[in-house]
Amino acid sequence: MRYLLTLLIVFFGQAISAQEDSIPPSRKEGEAGMERNVRNLPPRINGDGQGQEVTIKDYKIISYERDTTFLDTTISIQKEYKYNFLRKDDFELMPFANVGQPYNKLGVDFDVKDTYPKLGATAKHYNYMEVRDVNYYNVATPMSDLMFKTTFEQGQLLDALLAFNTSRRLNFSIGFKGFRSLGKYQYSEAESGNFKMTANYETKDERYNLRAHGAAQNSLSEENGGLSNKELQFESGDPDFSDRSRLDVLFTDANNRLLGKRYYLDHQYVLFGKKMDTSKTRTTSLTLGHEFNYETKYYQYKQTAQNDYFGDGYESSISDKASLKTTYNQINAQFSNKTLGVLTGLINHYRYNYFFNSVLQTPTQLIQSQLSGDEISAGAKYVKKIGGFQLNGSAQVNISGDLSGNLLDAFASYDVNKNNKLKFSVHSSSRMPDFNFLLYQSDYSNYNWQHTADFDKINNIGFQFDLESNVFGDLMAKYTSLDNYTYFASDPSETVVEGGEQAFVKPFQESGTINIIKVKYGKEFKWKGFALNNTVMYQNVSQPNNALNLPEVVTRNTFYYSNFGFKKALYFQTGVTLKYFTSYNADAYNPVLGEFYSQGQEELGGFPMLDFFINARIQQTRIFLKAEHFNSSFGNSNFYAAPNYPYRDFVIRFGLVWNFFS
Repeated sequence: MRYLLTLLIVFFGQAISAQEDSIPPSRKEGEAGMERNVRNLPPRINGDGQGQEVTIKDYKIISYERDTTFLDTTISIQKEYKYNFLRKDDFELMPFANVGQPYNKLGVDFDVKDTYPKLGATAKHYNYMEVRDVNYYNVATPMSDLMFKTTFEQGQLLDALLAFNTSRRLNFSIGFKGFRSLGKYQYSEAESGNFKMTANYETKDERYNLRAHGAAQNSLSEENGGLSNKELQFESGDPDFSDRSRLDVLFTDANNRLLGKRYYLDHQYVLFGKKMDTSKTRTTSLTLGHEFNYETKYYQYKQTAQNDYFGDGYESSISDKASLKTTYNQINAQFSNKTLGVLTGLINHYRYNYFFNSVLQTPTQLIQSQLSGDEISAGAKYVKKIGGFQLNGSAQVNISGDLSGNLLDAFASYDVNKNNKLKFSVHSSSRMPDFNFLLYQSDYSNYNWQHTADFDKINNIGFQFDLESNVFGDLMAKYTSLDNYTYFASDPSETVVEGGEQAFVKPFQESGTINIIKVKYGKEFKWKGFALNNTVMYQNVSQPNNALNLPEVVTRNTFYYSNFGFKKALYFQTGVTLKYFTSYNADAYNPVLGEFYSQGQEELGGFPMLDFFINARIQQTRIFLKAEHFNSSFGNSNFYAAPNYPYRDFVIRFGLVWNFFS
């Protein structure tokens, strides 16, 4: 915690010394107009010695896909939805009671970006920054972004970023996201630290560019196994247990950890290409590129004493550790022509080493200590804009190796007019399940298996249609067909006493086809300062067995009011959000694996979650105040995020997002 406070003081001190008043917005521009000028900065000097006005568009954020956006310091209902631990809209997720704990799924998306297996422990990866999650920056002057939010008992959340440059061509950023939260329930403390550094460089002639980052991430959670006497203590509404720290939990001696380090480099060189005078794009060019990624990661589960809840153990204490080291290289060549479009050819090499400490002989099989090898694949990408049509396509084919698969993405969009846009996309992929499905070792005797010989690749075919309309709202309809869907569940062949299914959790692969229909609709209605924002999702799953469980309907409705105050020095929004999903057999959580598993004994959901919020913006500062799940104080105690794991009680939380420019 002292490191978080030190970092906060450093950023706060730097920001205060750099802060100046913003240029007052035009009264006709409203909240959007507040983004015209960041602040009254001295003009930046360009290469010709001439001064340039600094605006918000000079603070660029560049994604992995090289899409460029600008720093956004506005207040909107979408900012309210994203002001959470993940800093993204969690409409399709159900959080546990404490910050940093897992999220149960309310919706699914099986489209993949690459064809290689992951480590596993997916319930621990929601806060883990992958390569595609890291942004790069191009800023006119040093810029900092500070996000703070209170947590649950003895802790706080801080996400701080500083972006700066040594010249217009060389930009750096350094960021740290860390939190600690004791939690309302016994032995549910969680903490994490995510550190990253990025560099973004381009030569003066714009022929060579480089992006690089390093990341170190560590998350640690105490695992209590959930409530042990929920009917009498939690669901009864007994006021003696309104203090949640008095509720009994299953155990108090277990924790799990996810730790990862990564080094990434992506650079390109333009062999030839002539610039156009106005748009600064090359009419015809050939570019060579190289992408490199080296990452080490491990997932660890520890428990002081073996517990019969998970079955028999080989040791009196439990210490499981699964490790993964990967090296990825891609060589690509990109041909760009104004008439023909942009065509990219690429070759990938992926080396992996997934390992445990030793070989294990069980009564039924010999389980290896590692899976290692090399995967080689080839692919191509194509991008072309024709009038109002945008065409994108990518394909990847496995050349050698046992674990990687094939990938096809095709995308077309059409701008009907300024208010309506149509999109259609096709996705097809095949890849092996994550490594912890294929091979796992544990000090718990039932948590040992190897399925490299009998598990097949997961095949996914999907079609998606999108309508983005300022008039009719946003509509998304998607059909997905899954073959060889792989999941965790309790072994049905075992005789299980009540509450003892966790002792027999293991991986399964569905032999039949699973068909998923997903329709999501969003529309906001406005009248003067009032607005009603609605998002509704419908899902239908057709499957031979109950392997994939999802709620049929998920809805979120926000009624809020927006206006200016204090002679337009302040802009605020206040309202109430209702979130609701129909009851279903929600997945249960297994802390040994750091995974959710399918269960069919208990239905959860069917309860409303009401939040009251007040958000305000003063210059570049956004202030957030929320009373979360306030209806829990006068409703029934039947709100769970997963079996035995309650959702959050009524709590008031405060936070802010602050940008500084110097």
